[in-house]
Amino acid sequence: MKWIRFGVPLLLFVVMAAFLAKGLENDPRHLPSARLDQKIPEFNLPTLNDGAVFVTQQDLKGPLLLNVWATWCPSCRVEHPMLNALAKQGVTIVGLNYKDERAEAQAYLQKYHNPYSIVIFDQEGDLGLDLGVYGAPETYFIDARGVIRHRHVGVVSDVEWEQNLLAIWQSLAEEKI
Repeated sequence: MKWIRFGVPLLLFVVMAAFLAKGLENDPRHLPSARLDQKIPEFNLPTLNDGAVFVTQQDLKGPLLLNVWATWCPSCRVEHPMLNALAKQGVTIVGLNYKDERAEAQAYLQKYHNPYSIVIFDQEGDLGLDLGVYGAPETYFIDARGVIRHRHVGVVSDVEWEQNLLAIWQSLAEEKI
């Protein structure tokens, strides 16, 4: 009887410790996209600047970056100067303004400059949901056929770009259809 009183809690402790140890091996920043190597989902959403002009998945042929951002996102503000620098280097970036207010988003881009060739206004978050967006910022690398080739969750910093993302971008730019 004594072994049950001490053995069962000890066994439970060992099992819980094993689960916790396994969890520590996982990279919390690694969030694979369910859409990886698939075409961008179908959508028909207005642009940020003109609610009468609509964008569809057919308009998103790369190579390009699809950057999910919002004015309520503090990390997006940190990332924004890097996006401006990338746009000046010739990287095509399409913005997906996610669950935001139109006037606030327009004022934000006026104040901090607009690195985007197009800004899709996803006020309800429908396209974001279809893409599997966890939150802003997220950046999707889209190839010439409109296929998602990579997903980066979090801020695109200069270090992250140079060490990890530039090679992905260059491989998309070199792809032949």
